[in-house]
Amino acid sequence: MAKSSLGQDSDSTAAVAVLKRAVELDAESRYQQALVCYQEGIDMLLQVLKGTRDSSKRCVLRTKISDYMDRAENIKKYLDQEKEDGKYHKQIKIEENATGFSYETLFKEYLHETVTEVWIEDPYIRQTHQLYNFLRFCEMLIKKPCKIRTIHLLTSVDEGFGNAQQSSGLEEIKQSLRSHGVLLEINYSSSIHDREIRFNTGWMFKIGRGLDYFKRPQGRFSLGYCDLDLRPCHETTVDIFHNKHTKKI
Repeated sequence: MAKSSLGQDSDSTAAVAVLKRAVELDAESRYQQALVCYQEGIDMLLQVLKGTRDSSKRCVLRTKISDYMDRAENIKKYLDQEKEDGKYHKQIKIEENATGFSYETLFKEYLHETVTEVWIEDPYIRQTHQLYNFLRFCEMLIKKPCKIRTIHLLTSVDEGFGNAQQSSGLEEIKQSLRSHGVLLEINYSSSIHDREIRFNTGWMFKIGRGLDYFKRPQGRFSLGYCDLDLRPCHETTVDIFHNKHTKKI
């Protein structure tokens, strides 16, 4: 479908390449990725259409745009039904030393005003940098459009010299969240192993390394210290599911 001639200009060539990839992903049943490519390719074709004066070419473009839009809409309906049935699964693989995977980048697609309650299960919210990771995650949650009211944290107790630091750090975060009208409930478990984040909207995220998938910055004044999108990551995977019956911790 994307092989037909749409012209030889760079915009047309780019659109064909993106839509060709969409068709390939579609054939491999990788519908989430295919939908993204279809949407991007359709937008590119619409720009080509705006700059095309030849009536016959405009007719061909309109037909192709309509065909791709129909397919994209069918995929969207299928994915929406998968979410409704609790069968949705998307996996993101983060390579060693990859950048561009801040919390906001990973979660922004799922952060809507209907997100009011979050459950976080992570055994390693202990050391200073891990407490900062949790703080950054909380900062993201209280930004618009979310209307967070309660955050539940289940973690393990640091039984070494870091115990006082862990308890005081979490208490400080709790008080800070309270000043923003958000309740932080903290529970501890000695047998916790899984790392999981759940929203009250049904979205569930399983991150191989939990919130601690970033490498430590080289120094306090190194790029990536403040902006996590610039900080290299450890290799890990993020599995995203949707279950309308979200289980509480």
